[in-house]
Amino acid sequence: MGAAQLVAWFLALAASAGAVSAAGARPSEVAVGALFTYDSTIGRAARLAVELAVDDVNADGTVLAGTKLSLKSHDTNCSAFLGTVEALQLMKENVVAVIGPQSSGIGHVISHVANELHVPLLSFAATDPTLSALEYPYFLRMTISDYFQMNAVASIVDYYQWKRVTAIYVDDDYGRGGVSALGDALASKRAMISYKAAIPPNSNSDVISDVLFRANMMESRVMVVHVNPDTGMRIFSAAHKLQMMAAGYVWIVTDWLAAVLDSSASRDLKDMSHIQGLIVLRQHTPESDVKNKFISKWNTVARNRSVTSGLNSYGFYAYDSVWTVARAIDQFLNSGQQINFSTDPRLHDSNGSTLRLSTLKIFDGGEQMLQQLVLTNFTGVTGPVQFGSDRNLVRPVYDILNVGGSGSHLIGYWSNHSGLSVAAPEILYQKPPNTSAQQLYNVVWPGDSTTTPRGWVFRNNGQALRVGVPNKASFKDLVSGRGPDNVTGYCIDVFNAAIKLLPYPVPVQFVTIGDGTKNPSYIGIVRMVAANTLDAAVGDFAIVRNGTAISEYTQPYVEAGLVIVAPVKQITPSAWAFLKPFTLEMWCVTGALFILVGIVVWLLEHRINEDFRGSPRRQVITIFWFSFSTMFYSHRENTVTALGRFVVLIWLFVVLIITSSYTASLTSILTVQQLDTGITGLDSLISSSLPIGYQNGKFTKKYLIQELNIPESRLVALNTIQEYADALNRGPKYGGVAVIVDEKPYIDIFLSYYCNFRIVGQQFTREGWGFAFQRDSPLAADMSTAILQLSESGQLQRIHDEWFTRPGCASDDDSQVGATRLGVGSFSGLFLMCALTCIFALVVFFIRICWQYKRYSSSEAAGEPSAADADAIQRRPSGLVSFKELLQFVDKKEEEIRRTMKRRSTDKDNQAAGSSDALSPY
Repeated sequence: MGAAQLVAWFLALAASAGAVSAAGARPSEVAVGALFTYDSTIGRAARLAVELAVDDVNADGTVLAGTKLSLKSHDTNCSAFLGTVEALQLMKENVVAVIGPQSSGIGHVISHVANELHVPLLSFAATDPTLSALEYPYFLRMTISDYFQMNAVASIVDYYQWKRVTAIYVDDDYGRGGVSALGDALASKRAMISYKAAIPPNSNSDVISDVLFRANMMESRVMVVHVNPDTGMRIFSAAHKLQMMAAGYVWIVTDWLAAVLDSSASRDLKDMSHIQGLIVLRQHTPESDVKNKFISKWNTVARNRSVTSGLNSYGFYAYDSVWTVARAIDQFLNSGQQINFSTDPRLHDSNGSTLRLSTLKIFDGGEQMLQQLVLTNFTGVTGPVQFGSDRNLVRPVYDILNVGGSGSHLIGYWSNHSGLSVAAPEILYQKPPNTSAQQLYNVVWPGDSTTTPRGWVFRNNGQALRVGVPNKASFKDLVSGRGPDNVTGYCIDVFNAAIKLLPYPVPVQFVTIGDGTKNPSYIGIVRMVAANTLDAAVGDFAIVRNGTAISEYTQPYVEAGLVIVAPVKQITPSAWAFLKPFTLEMWCVTGALFILVGIVVWLLEHRINEDFRGSPRRQVITIFWFSFSTMFYSHRENTVTALGRFVVLIWLFVVLIITSSYTASLTSILTVQQLDTGITGLDSLISSSLPIGYQNGKFTKKYLIQELNIPESRLVALNTIQEYADALNRGPKYGGVAVIVDEKPYIDIFLSYYCNFRIVGQQFTREGWGFAFQRDSPLAADMSTAILQLSESGQLQRIHDEWFTRPGCASDDDSQVGATRLGVGSFSGLFLMCALTCIFALVVFFIRICWQYKRYSSSEAAGEPSAADADAIQRRPSGLVSFKELLQFVDKKEEEIRRTMKRRSTDKDNQAAGSSDALSPY
């Protein structure tokens, strides 16, 4: 290589190195914008925090080394229009990111500009949940979204078991977005916003008072206030004048009030007296050295600059926003990216235009800068700064404060990890999620009350409670409505009595549903309640599944359930009806037992009792006479043996049971009523194909079709009690029905008028009647308590007796329908006991006989038989002699046997004495 070539090579290498150095050079200064309202509660804290953050970044050699971060700040003047203009002016200054805007309304507008110019927005105060990353990809929220704040509010509402709240909010994007999130959060807790009190932006005190006055006439006493910090305090001043800060009210205020309280360097005691007892939420920032150092620095600079406003949580988020941008710019530059802007060909000024739209430039590296911002992960003064998949900050936590005295005190925390708790969330995040153990410290409520308010009263807006009443064609004793001022019936009296027990007045306006000629649809009336056409439904409304899905029922005030009623007919007894109480087997076993007992008693009494002796014919007659005469307790023979008396005692007890059962069964048979249709219960009803009647408008039809799978073609709708009777009397052959299925109270009323029908089978559902209210209506719970008071005091039964005490049928005993004959199985225990008694007596008797016979035989052998007797004994077989002698022994009277044995014993003694004399030498 020559010298010229070597020089050329070095020159080319130097030029190449210079080009690379120029391409990777870091800019000496990077501009960052800031948008907020200077003269506002949030803006005053945020402005100084942002300036301090820029100074700290420029002083830190580890971030943006060699590059200065410059701040381009613009005042939005609390105006959406001026804020938009200022934002457009800011975009002309080639900023790579914007800290702000402070307002959610401006955020919606500017986010569209940021999307087009690829400039990321990092808002430290725009909490509207509708500012989502899906619609605005260049929008990053550096504070906690109101989605989480409203979930915290809903958790507090659920913790104290309130069901309805009144939302007081500013009618702009910020207010509407927050209230929409609140409605969703409450719905997940089975609560709701019952009234929305919207306050127009920049309203004066008169407008605010008018809005609060209308809200105060509603039923809810749980007020959720979601407005901006600079005008919000006027709400409590107006509420205090309207006496809405008294006992019984609940005020839950979003984080704007905490910002006001934290920013107030000198507390106005007059204003503090208007907010006693409030529950306030505040973004939680964990204690740390970084936070304490920043607070100390902020306070020092604020004193030097004579800043009268104090530091609040939004100032912390503004400080961390600057550090987030600085770190992202540092990563952006370290990756070799360049900060360049290009013109948008779509933005040009038309002839004569002074808007200068062409000055708005697109940030070429905006997409890469956004990616670096999304990947942010560091610990700032607000705690962990990291974005989740939804681009919201991870670990959203709120402090829950209770205002009292000249300040506020902490009563707990809320986080999406563990819900409400009194433990620090930093500790709970180290444990598995657990939202089951919700807890808060005690609260001092408005009016200096420590008792948790009920949270609602009956509304005072001049509107009465709209109560729907079915105008029925039948069963008017239960409910009858001939007009709004002429509504009567058992159900109405129970409702009116319960209303009187409520601790507050409830004006009622009855609305009759139906024309009175046909029963209205009961589920249709309940749907009117669910649709807010009616406030309640009162009448014979069964508490069923499809009703509870759309409405709230009270405690049942009467038991109800489906039963089957069928026609019955009187049976003419036959000449042999007296044999029907017992089956043939029963008659045979009873007769055999009579004979057995007679034989057993005869055996036990024969050897002692003269009444059981005599000729064989007489003894057989005695056996039969004695046993059968015990049926009437007219036997003349007395028992003298202990075993005989024991057997007779047991037998008389058996006879008593048999005769009593026979008498009862015969009476039932002679007066029995038999079913015409053969349907005896639910099983036979389902298996048959006979037509079934039901009350029109009630749930019975749907139950029979869906639950019992009965074809709809078998069902016949009926309206009145007379139609019930006519359909049953005609029967299936003449266009009527075989049975009617209806609820027990209706059937009881029906049977009080018609005695030729009976309930068959058992009640096969279990439900009750209650009053229907709108879902989660607090009035339903209070009415349930009132119904329980009516029941405990006996007034509920007295109302029932006033309406349903009338002469009924002679007998409502269901046992008279289809009486059955008695068989052996019904008395098997008695028969077994009697048989065992007889066997026991016979065993004892024969043991005693054998023992006597043995003694008797021994005494006989001791005597010397005559020659003739000895001859006869030798000619007879020994077994035959013993059995015949045993029978003769049994037949002998006991007294005679004793005399014989005594005589033989005496003869034996005499013989022994004679033998002794013969052997004597004298």
